[in-house]
Amino acid sequence: QVQLVESGGGLVQAGGSLRLSCTASGSIFSIMGWYRQAPGKQRELVAAITSRDTTNYADSVKGRFTISRDNGKNTVYLQMNSLKTEDTAVYYCNAPLGIRQYWGQGTQVTVSS
Repeated sequence: QVQLVESGGGLVQAGGSLRLSCTASGSIFSIMGWYRQAPGKQRELVAAITSRDTTNYADSVKGRFTISRDNGKNTVYLQMNSLKTEDTAVYYCNAPLGIRQYWGQGTQVTVSS
């Protein structure tokens, strides 16, 4: 059974940092990523990384967020620095496998002004 388990969300002041983690079990994924969904908005891609460490970022987070992975631990991380109030959202770990998309349960990130 495939599972993605996230951790690391919370409340932080603007300008602060948080680190999200997502550990996968049940399969190995060549691509893993993070999406977020703010209230009233569509879910959007934040960052993604391949097993060869090729990365892709949303323009809104470039230079502030860093995605990385530990293939030995089947874990992907999202280091979020210089957080802004507009980064407030539920963050979801994502991993595609064939035609299926696997999602974590989501972790709330709230950035206060």
